[in-house]
Amino acid sequence: MIYVVATLTIKPETRAEFIAAAIVCIKETRKEPGNIAYDLHESVTDPSKVVFVEQWENMEALGPHRAAEHMKTFGRVAVKCFAAPPKIEYITPEKVETR
Repeated sequence: MIYVVATLTIKPETRAEFIAAAIVCIKETRKEPGNIAYDLHESVTDPSKVVFVEQWENMEALGPHRAAEHMKTFGRVAVKCFAAPPKIEYITPEKVETR
């Protein structure tokens, strides 16, 4: 299993356009093979920050996801909305030993 955490900073004036495109993308992504969860969250301290938290069966599922038509459509909208480059992290669910 793999998690993807994408932190995006969007221009305030493009928020409505970004959210509308994200909703369509989220609905389609949730139908993809290998997708377990795909959610968008908004920062409570910075309204220009949004975070996608994704859960996938494996890294291999991300290839078709990136190439999906709904991702390309969303990407064309999102890139116009960014106020800064996205920060994307890939995280394994391995637990850190804390003893």
